[in-house]
Amino acid sequence: MRIRRALMLVVVMVAGLVPATASASTTAGSYEGSLPNGTTWIGEVPQEWNGTVLLFSHGYLPTFIGVPNLPAHSPGPEVAEALLDRGYALVGSSYAAAGWALETAPQDQLDSLAAFVGEVGEAPDRVLAYGFSMGGLVTTKIVEIGQGVIDGALPMCGIVGGGLALNNYQLDGAHAIDVLLAPDTDIKLADFANFDEAFASTGQLLEALGGAQVSPEGRARTALAAALFQVSTRVEGEEPPQHNDLETIQANLYENLSGIVPFVVPARVDIETATGGNASWNAGVDYRRLLRQASLHREVAALYRDAGLDLSADLDLLTQTADVSGDVDAINALFDTSVPTGRLGIPVLSMHTVADSLVPVQHEDGYEELVLRAGHGRYLRQAFVDRVGHCTFTTAEIVAAVLALDTRVDTGRWSGTTTPAALQAAAEATGLGPAAFVHEPARNELIGDRTSAVTVGR
Repeated sequence: MRIRRALMLVVVMVAGLVPATASASTTAGSYEGSLPNGTTWIGEVPQEWNGTVLLFSHGYLPTFIGVPNLPAHSPGPEVAEALLDRGYALVGSSYAAAGWALETAPQDQLDSLAAFVGEVGEAPDRVLAYGFSMGGLVTTKIVEIGQGVIDGALPMCGIVGGGLALNNYQLDGAHAIDVLLAPDTDIKLADFANFDEAFASTGQLLEALGGAQVSPEGRARTALAAALFQVSTRVEGEEPPQHNDLETIQANLYENLSGIVPFVVPARVDIETATGGNASWNAGVDYRRLLRQASLHREVAALYRDAGLDLSADLDLLTQTADVSGDVDAINALFDTSVPTGRLGIPVLSMHTVADSLVPVQHEDGYEELVLRAGHGRYLRQAFVDRVGHCTFTTAEIVAAVLALDTRVDTGRWSGTTTPAALQAAAEATGLGPAAFVHEPARNELIGDRTSAVTVGR
């Protein structure tokens, strides 16, 4: 129950479910409605509408925290007011249900948009889709099914590398905690019967992580698990650690890893419920290869050397004990609903903070790879913000990104509007507060990305 209470406020904020209201002087009309499948939606049109509708997709709302499944048309009140002030109409839905909503969410959004336009009684000049976290993934799927309706898209802090990659690299990290830090405890990592089982596993994983901090060996192995989870070495309120400051790096990795475990482990239950089984696997995975791909492989190797541990032996043990095979039907269901194809026909600007432990910035590399493979790289641009945390964008940054995407749709060209300097200047020009756009961080492959059609038995 303590875990649930601690997570509730964070989840509501990240999902974008904070009630968004605007002043009467800003809004010409407020609308709401529902769809036959139970989806509810809300929308607002400003006094001086510029003809553009912004379709907002909210983030993941866990069923285990008991928050009502409400519609949201923006990340929050301040962003809503800033966008309405600039002439944008806003609309967004609840989706048909809470939890991992990808099976219906993209179509729920498009149907809510249609209902909103019908109520307004005036067709928009253009529609831009944007979303946070899981809503960023929803936004990428809207791009694929909504062409002809949607003119551009802005996924933010999105799970754009896909749900299978998410499920698999989180399994890899949990597997390392189980095998290396709790060798005498058989911790269940997937295929949960209910939330009680997931919370029991959460407690065991946290206990193992806490106990490991008392020894150099445990701290090194914690760093390995964190590398597989792809968590950041940065923590809020502190300067980024120097690359050779192994003590601070390890402490930050432990803090970030112990912070996300209580969220991601029970969240697997919602994904398994949505897909009808365990949609992840590690049987046959080579953990040496995974660590080579990880951005923290050098730091992990140094911590192992300092602790006098054999890193190769631990990686071999992880490979030998990896025995989660997953359910093929569930894997295919997650592949179908929750993995972007990369096939774009409209401009997409994808934005991420550089130090996001919950949805790592590596997702952007995974998405870019999908888009390039599909031959649609000309449609994609990516923006990065130098900040710690998940979806911790400022209002100025969000508005600047919306304006850049809107300009691209209007002119048909990117024309340098998404460079860090251009986005920073646009954000500062809004007068809405600070911004911190930066160049793309060093590329890192999305480790654990086992999402090919061949792999899942197609």
